[in-house]
Amino acid sequence: MTDTTHETRRIPDRLDTPLRAAIFSWPALLLLVAIALFILNSFASPYFLSPWSLSDATFNFTEKAIIALAMALLIISGEIDLSVAAIIALASTTMGMALQFGVGTPGLVVIGILTGLLCGMFNGALVTRLGLPSIVVTIGTMSFFRGLSFIVLGDQAFKGYPASFAFFGQGYVWWVVSFEFVLFLVCAVLYYLLLHRTNFGRHVFVIGNNPVAARFSGVRVERVKFILFCLTGLMSGVAAVLLTSRLASTRPSIALGWELEVVTMVVLGGVAILGGSGSIQGVVLAAFIMGLVTFGLGLLNVPGIVMSIFIGALLIFVIALPIIFRRIRERRA
Repeated sequence: MTDTTHETRRIPDRLDTPLRAAIFSWPALLLLVAIALFILNSFASPYFLSPWSLSDATFNFTEKAIIALAMALLIISGEIDLSVAAIIALASTTMGMALQFGVGTPGLVVIGILTGLLCGMFNGALVTRLGLPSIVVTIGTMSFFRGLSFIVLGDQAFKGYPASFAFFGQGYVWWVVSFEFVLFLVCAVLYYLLLHRTNFGRHVFVIGNNPVAARFSGVRVERVKFILFCLTGLMSGVAAVLLTSRLASTRPSIALGWELEVVTMVVLGGVAILGGSGSIQGVVLAAFIMGLVTFGLGLLNVPGIVMSIFIGALLIFVIALPIIFRRIRERRA
């Protein structure tokens, strides 16, 4: 009778070493980049480290970052919404129209948020009920929503918002801490819990990885996606309230081109553009990075067109980077 020795095999699992996984993760790299940019900005301008200057820097990204939180969930599920900036324009226009009829601050806030929600529901219905590709639908609604704003306003603007309405985009909760920044942090915590600590969040990941398997597993794919489009529209409505309050006016060109910056934030945050993976932590850090970059370039009097070129190049880079790394690994193997 021969003795047989059983060799125990160890299957690697990233959950065995959570500290190592955290250190070598994409959010950790983003944190280092954010710290480096903070240091560079402090050397680039003597005014950067002023508390009020740092507070002003948050206004560069909070409204876009609030939308990016919802957009992250949508992209993880395998969909996208390119009409978010146009939703802001339409929501701001409806608030301006309501202002002409004497609607007060509470009514303006409700109308702005409700308009965003209805636009999100419209996008979601077209994608989930009719089965249309989200990129095609939202490109169409982007032109549709923005066109409605131009039809109503033309080259004019709505002005004369009440003084109390200015608090949402210009007010401070404490010292230099703005209401917008506090709202962004609260939303970040809520979306983190929704995506990473609930069954709904797990369904989002499953749908992004394999919608067919998710459907056979009992996940109501169309319902989840519809809710995500509604959330994206809702956050666009919130951003419309904040931006309109900060500018104290409504123009049809408001938030023009913001969809590019929002998508860049999400992809830079480590969310796979094809869906299935990502984290809220990464999106939050990416928002800070883009805010630091744009504010730093602004302190150096860099023209806006250069910032647009940088954001476009950054979007291409972060999408191409994983593909380049994968091809390098395949060649080495």
